[in-house]
Amino acid sequence: MNEKPQLLSGLRILDLATMLAAPMASTLLSDFGADVVKVELPDREDPLRDLPPHKDGKPLWWKVTNRNKKGITLDIRKPQGRELLLDIINNFDVLVENFRPGTLEGYGLGPEVLQARHPGLIILRVSGYGQTGPNASNPGFARVAEAFSGLTYLCGYEDRSPMHIGFPIADATAGIFGALGIIIACWNKAKNPETPGEIIDLSLVESVFRLLEFLPIEYDQLGHIRKRSGNRSQYAGPSNIYRSKDEKWISMSASAQSIFANFAKQMDRPELIDDPRFATNSARVDHAEELDEIVAAWFAKRTQNEALEEMAAGSVAGGPVNSIEDIFNSEQYLAREAIIRVEDPELGPVAMPAVTPKFARKPGAVTRTGPRHGQDTSSVFKSLGLSEDQIAELRRNGVI
Repeated sequence: MNEKPQLLSGLRILDLATMLAAPMASTLLSDFGADVVKVELPDREDPLRDLPPHKDGKPLWWKVTNRNKKGITLDIRKPQGRELLLDIINNFDVLVENFRPGTLEGYGLGPEVLQARHPGLIILRVSGYGQTGPNASNPGFARVAEAFSGLTYLCGYEDRSPMHIGFPIADATAGIFGALGIIIACWNKAKNPETPGEIIDLSLVESVFRLLEFLPIEYDQLGHIRKRSGNRSQYAGPSNIYRSKDEKWISMSASAQSIFANFAKQMDRPELIDDPRFATNSARVDHAEELDEIVAAWFAKRTQNEALEEMAAGSVAGGPVNSIEDIFNSEQYLAREAIIRVEDPELGPVAMPAVTPKFARKPGAVTRTGPRHGQDTSSVFKSLGLSEDQIAELRRNGVI
């Protein structure tokens, strides 16, 4: 798909998934050269196309989440579509799906059927709760998964309701774990070519839960149930979001003793360093409200730029709370080329995040935005050995 060989050139992925999490997993790999074929139903578009934002009816989210992919249509619910999938599956190394558990089996395409045809096939299965357990058949959505994982319980202020952030972080997190899972399975396959392909059972809930890191051991060993604390960190101090004189916001963290000492000197309050209330990080967390009053007063006397300049001069960790407009104007983002523009056949050049992470020798590339519905159906099936007559018949039968 990319003109120059990339790190994952030659890896072939068939993406049967919809919406966000599983498609993001294959997209992260397509950024580094994996050849991904995205499948939609012939008579129905992926629901992601319906999600805002749109411009002139064109789905903007879709164009990023499914970038670098070829788009085809195929109805695997129909017997002819099922057989076609089994006929072509040997052309792929990985299959990605996010149907509700049991659905793929209901189509006669469970892992045992797929791997009977292609023993080395790696299968990524993404669902809300995983393929097993009492909740396995429940529909999986990012916000529900975030709440179930324990993350939402931590977000917001203690005296108010828990809060969701304004982005489906569970989908993005599962996408990253999905890409990682595929690469782990590919590594094992590379070392042991004769081994059967892995079946990866990835849960949105467990993806977010894994990020919570120390919460299980904390509850297990201390019986502590961590609660909401607004923007104030519960394990570092001072660490909060502060308002500047020009009504902007700054996030800072001073968990390391040396950073706090630098900041105390920068505030012209060196006596705070030896104050028993603030002499250690644990003490500062215990007296966070008192410390925040002092810190907030310092920020309130300075513009955002003034505060950031003084913090930088004192080697104090902090940064602006950026809007997307701020990001577009950021010298750091510009210097890193973190926003790229990709030519879209419908909208012209469009902005999106750059390939991440950056590799020195083969850095990956974005060569196309998400495909139009069925854009590459004929060319892909021709490349897989179907004749024009066969393709025409499949179209007449509503299979593609």
